[in-house]
Amino acid sequence: MQRFLPAWSWLRDYDRSRFQGDGMAAVIVTIMLIPQSLAYALLAGLPPEVGLYASMLPLVGYAIFGSSNALAVGPVAVVSLMTAAAVGELAAVGTPEYRQAALVLAGLSGVMLLALGVLRLGFLASWLSHPVISGFITASGILIAASQLKHILGIPAGGHTLVEIVASLAEGIQDSNWPTLVIGVAVTAFLFWVRSRLKPFLIRLGVGVRTADSVAKAGPVVAVIATILAVDLLSLDTQGVSVVGAVPQGLPPLTLPSFDLELWRQLFVSALLISVIGFVESVSVAQTLAAKRRERIDPNRELLGLGAANVAASVSGGYPVTGGFARSVVNFDAGARTPLAGVLTAVGIGLTALLLTPLFHALPKATLAATIIVAVLSLVDLGALKRTWAYSKADFAAMAATIALVLLVGVEAGVVAGVVLSILLYLARSTRPHIAIVGQVPGTHHFRNVKRHKVMTSPSVLSVRVDESLYFANARYLEDRVYDEAVAQEGIRDVVLICAAVNGIDASALESLEALNERLKAAGVRFHLSEVKGPVMDRLKRSHFLDDLTGKVFLSQWDAMAALDPETTRAAEAGERPALSAAAL
Repeated sequence: MQRFLPAWSWLRDYDRSRFQGDGMAAVIVTIMLIPQSLAYALLAGLPPEVGLYASMLPLVGYAIFGSSNALAVGPVAVVSLMTAAAVGELAAVGTPEYRQAALVLAGLSGVMLLALGVLRLGFLASWLSHPVISGFITASGILIAASQLKHILGIPAGGHTLVEIVASLAEGIQDSNWPTLVIGVAVTAFLFWVRSRLKPFLIRLGVGVRTADSVAKAGPVVAVIATILAVDLLSLDTQGVSVVGAVPQGLPPLTLPSFDLELWRQLFVSALLISVIGFVESVSVAQTLAAKRRERIDPNRELLGLGAANVAASVSGGYPVTGGFARSVVNFDAGARTPLAGVLTAVGIGLTALLLTPLFHALPKATLAATIIVAVLSLVDLGALKRTWAYSKADFAAMAATIALVLLVGVEAGVVAGVVLSILLYLARSTRPHIAIVGQVPGTHHFRNVKRHKVMTSPSVLSVRVDESLYFANARYLEDRVYDEAVAQEGIRDVVLICAAVNGIDASALESLEALNERLKAAGVRFHLSEVKGPVMDRLKRSHFLDDLTGKVFLSQWDAMAALDPETTRAAEAGERPALSAAAL
C-alpha cells in the first residue's frame, strides 16, 4: 500500500494531536497564501483567480505522493516569472491562447517530473550547481521586483530584461498616478515593517511568541483589507487606481491542456527548466525542514509529488507550481505534522474561492505588487557574490554569468548559460587535476605533499599522488606530468602512483597508464600503484594492464616504500626531521 500510495505512511497512524497541528498550520498558511496566490498569478500574466486554482488541487496531489511533512506547494515567484517568460513568447497576455499555453506548461512539467520520479533520476538536478541556483534566484528577485514597479507607479510598462523594464519605467514615470503611488509605497513600507519589526514589538507588549508570529504572518491580509476599504470609501478606482476587478466565484473548472504537439515542442525546454529548478528548490527546503525533526526526504518521491501537483494544476485551471521557501517555513513553524496540512489549506483556499472572491473586486494591483516586491527581495543575496569570489573564482564566474544573463538577456538564457558554464569549468578543472609529489612524515606512516610539509623523500623512489578520478580529459596530462617528473630526477628507479583519491579509470585513462608504463620501462624505471580502491582494482583485473605492469600494486604507500626503499623508511620512522625535503631542495 505504501509503495503505490505513499500517503499511507502517515494516514495509518494519524491521530487527533497531528490534526490539531495540521489544522493550525493550514489556517495560517491559508491566510498567507490568499494574497500571494492572487499576486503571483498576475506576475505570471494570468487572471488572479488562476492563482487560487493553482493553490487547491495541486496541494492534494502533492499530499498523496510527496514525502515531506512540511513542504507547502503552490504558486511561487520564480516559477511565475519563468511561466510569464515562456508563455509570453507564444501568446499575448489575456488571450485564451495564453491560458492554454500555461496549462500545457503545467501539464508538461508534471509529466517530466513524474517520468524522472519513475525512472529514479532525481540525481540529474545536481547538474545545477549551488552558485548557479543562487545567482538565478538573486537575478530573478531583482527582475521580479523591477517588473512590479509599474503597478506601484500606476503606469503602463513592460519588458523581459532589466534594461527593457528600466527604460520603459523611465519613459512613463512622469505619468505616475499619485493615489496609486501612495498606496504602493505605504503598503510596501508596512509589509517591510511587519516582516522585521512587528513580531518583536508584539513580544515586548507581552504577546506570546507563537501568537506574535501568527499575527505577523497575517500582515499581507491586513494590507489587502485596508486598501480594499480605502478604494471603496474614497472611490480611488475612479481616480486612476488600477484594481483587480471581477474575480469569478466558485471552484476551479475542469480543464484539459491542449495536445497540440507543436505547442508542446515549443514549451519543452521551458518546462524542463521549470521542472528542474522547482525540484531543486523544493528538495532543498524539504530537506532543511526534515532535518529539524530527524525525518527523511526521498528525492524520487518528491519528483512524484511535484509531478502530481503540476498535473493536477493542468486539469484544474492552474499553472506550474512548486514548493515555496517562506510558505514552507511558516507551515513548519505553525505546527504542520503531515501533508494533510496542505489538503486543509486547499480546503481553505476553496472556501475563499467559493465565498470571498467578490470582495477582491476593489483590491488595488499596487497592493499585490508590494506583496511580491517584499517577498522576492528577501531572495536577493548579493553578498553571495563576494563570498563566492573569496572561495572560488570559477564558481563566481558561473554565478556572475547567470546573474548578468538573466538580467540582460532573459531567464532561460541565464539558467542554460550558468549550467553550461559550470560544466565547462568543472571539465577545465578536472583536465588539470592536482598532482602532488609526497614524502613520509618523520615518525609516522603518513605521506604528505612535499610543498606543504617537512617530509622524508627517497632518492630512488618517486611517490606521486593524483587527487582526481582518471578519464579521457585528464589522462594524457597525468601521463606526461609523471613521466617528466621521473626523468627529471637522476637516480629514480621506481615510480609509485598513489590512487587513494581515484574513484574510476576509464578506457582512455587505462591506455594512458599502459603508455606510461611502457615509457618508464624504456627509461629503466619501474611503475607501481598503491592504495587502489576495490572497484577500480576490479576493472583493472579485467584488462591486461596488471599483467604488463613492470612493478607491483601495494596495499598502502607505506608498504610500497618499505619494499622499495627500506633504508629511507627506517630513517623516517626513527623520527628524523630534515630542514627541507630532498624534493623541495
